Amino acid sequence: MTAAELLRSDLRLLSDLVPEGSRVLDLGCGDGALLEYLRDRRACTVRGIELSTGGVTACVARGLSVIQTDLEEGLRDICDDAFDVVVVSQTLQEVRNLRQLVAEIMRVGRRAIVSYPNFGHLSARLRLGLRGRMPVSESLPYQWYDTPNLHFTTMSDFRILCEQAGMTVEREIGLRLRHGRVEHVSWAPNLRAELAVAVLVRPTA
Repeated sequence: MTAAELLRSDLRLLSDLVPEGSRVLDLGCGDGALLEYLRDRRACTVRGIELSTGGVTACVARGLSVIQTDLEEGLRDICDDAFDVVVVSQTLQEVRNLRQLVAEIMRVGRRAIVSYPNFGHLSARLRLGLRGRMPVSESLPYQWYDTPNLHFTTMSDFRILCEQAGMTVEREIGLRLRHGRVEHVSWAPNLRAELAVAVLVRPTA
């Protein structure tokens, strides 16, 4: 199995959006699979931030540069424009002070690639509206009492947050999971997409 095949399906899409040779910071990098792929296959200079000891240990085993810290505090020592791309894969919704982190992401990076679960998905609406229960799906495999998600957003809500933060949404991609594989959703993505990916850029002065 190749390195690309070992990547989680949505991470393969994120890797395709990162220009070759970029300086990349991955927030909540987990076991470092994406960073390893970007380093080895796309000639990127990479660094990760991860809180869990298991994730940090896995990153070190891959020969990656990783900082073990909470994202709420992890960017304060990073210089402005230190990275070309900041990747945030299904992590933003787990952060308490989201607006502050978004501002910090755009301070340290020229652009950001963000993925997050879309709670505007049809099945989530139906489960809550018809059954009166919080959504559980392949992309949201948590009960309400053990979910790591602190914020629940839709693609429309996230776009408004970006506009209020003064960022430009350069590209928006809707995705859905089918048996562990990712499919693109082009029509009515806020209704039909389970996952969303946004490419954000900081406006030029």
